Order: sequence, then C-alpha cells, then structure tokens
Amino acid sequence: MLIRVGHSPDPDDAFMFHALANGKIETGPYQFTHELQDIETLNQRALRGELELTAVSLHGYAFVADRYALCACGCSMGDNYGPMVVARQPGSLGDYRGRRIAVPGTLTTAYLALRLALPEFEPVVIPFDEILTVTASGAVDAGLIIHEGQLTYHRQGLHLIADLGRWWQQETGLPLPLGGNAIRRDLGPRVMQEVTALLKQSIQYALDHRQEALDHALQYGRDLDRGQADRFVGMYVNDWTLDFGPRGREAVRVLLQRAYEARFIPRPVTLEFVG
Repeated sequence: MLIRVGHSPDPDDAFMFHALANGKIETGPYQFTHELQDIETLNQRALRGELELTAVSLHGYAFVADRYALCACGCSMGDNYGPMVVARQPGSLGDYRGRRIAVPGTLTTAYLALRLALPEFEPVVIPFDEILTVTASGAVDAGLIIHEGQLTYHRQGLHLIADLGRWWQQETGLPLPLGGNAIRRDLGPRVMQEVTALLKQSIQYALDHRQEALDHALQYGRDLDRGQADRFVGMYVNDWTLDFGPRGREAVRVLLQRAYEARFIPRPVTLEFVG
C-alpha cells in the first residue's frame, strides 16, 4: 500500500524521517514515498486531503480535523523557545502594532501565535526561507522566522524582538506546540495505527542513531554547520516528538481553544491522537 508522506525540507524533519526515507526499518505492506515542501504548502494540500500522512501546522490542523487525525508522535514542540520576530532595530513587540510583518503563511502556528500575542499587524506572506533577507532589506518592518533562521538571524544584523515560545510559556506555563503529523481518516483505524507506529519507529531510530541521522539531515541544513544542525534538531526532535504526552496534549488543547475564542479558527477542535 502506497503511503505518500509530506514533510518540510528541513533538518528536523529529515532527521525524523531518515529511517523511513532510507530503508532503515522494515515497513511490511507499506511503501512510503516522500514529498518535500514548505509547511504552508503542506497545510494547503491537507485542506484538499492529498497526502495520506503529512506534516501539518497545529494551526492548520484546526481546518482539517474532519479529514485527518493527529499522530501521537512526530510533533515539534517549542519548550520555552519557538518562532521569533526579528527586525533591523531593537524594540519590543508592541512597537509593531499595525506594522508590516513578513510571515511564512497564514496557516502556520507561528502566525497564529503572533496573532494571539499581537492581534493588530499587517501580515505579508513570504516564503519562510526568504524572510530574513526581506526583513534585512527594509521591505517590511519585521519578520516572523521559523526553522533554522532562529539560529542564524544575527548574521544579517537583525535583532530579536520577541520569542513567541517564551511568550507562550509565560502566558500559559506550557510549551508551544508548533507542528505535528496528521494521518488521513479514510485509511481506517488499523492502517492509521500501523502507519503511525512506523513513524514512531523512524523517530526512535533517528534518536538511537543520532550521528547517522544527522548526516542525512545535514543535506537540508541551509547555512548550518554540523554543531548548529545538531542543536537545531535537538530543539525539535526529542522526547516530545516520540509522544505529545499529557502536557503536550494539554498545550495543543489550550492553543486551539484560545484560537477559537479569538475567532482565528472557525470552530472548536475535538482532538484525537492516533498511537
């Protein structure tokens, strides 16, 4: 049975999927093919139900929960760190009320977190890997950065305005759940469970064979040296990734409840975790 997997071309996702992508684990009756695209594109594809298993922003998941269930493994959790707002001059987040801020997509969790922290700003959607350049050029007032830009923004002379993972922790006492993996419901309960179990095996394999999986991940580490790539992978592939756990599940519930109360998502989300 063919399982099309969508994930981002980033070191953390590459690390997580190494075993599945490179035949390191036995997958039984399932054949996996991998489609690498930025997270906003994957969010949009999830709206159309195109992939059997896909990375998805937890903000985006609110719009596809009728079609997909969340895998209990595969999450990216910002534990007192997360997406960052950066700008050419030092300042505070309140300084950017009503200003133009480059964002990596309006279904990303980074965008949702920024809307919760700063309800009034003008979003300018820019591919995530161009946001640092656009911000440094002065074409926008600030940039909302995800992925490895969190480690490299200073190279372009930019200043940290706000770390939204830290803001969320102060607001709620919880980590900020950014992304997960979602599996299509029409596969049926048995296939959903078996495919999710293989995803968890892939994550465990990477954690158990860290240097080997890191070698694979480095192909996708834009401008990161090995030490930085190792640090970045450690931020987003860890014990949280093996299972959301009770605290991680509560973090997702609180995030989506606040999003609904602020009318940033159209309806409450009943969470169902597979695995």
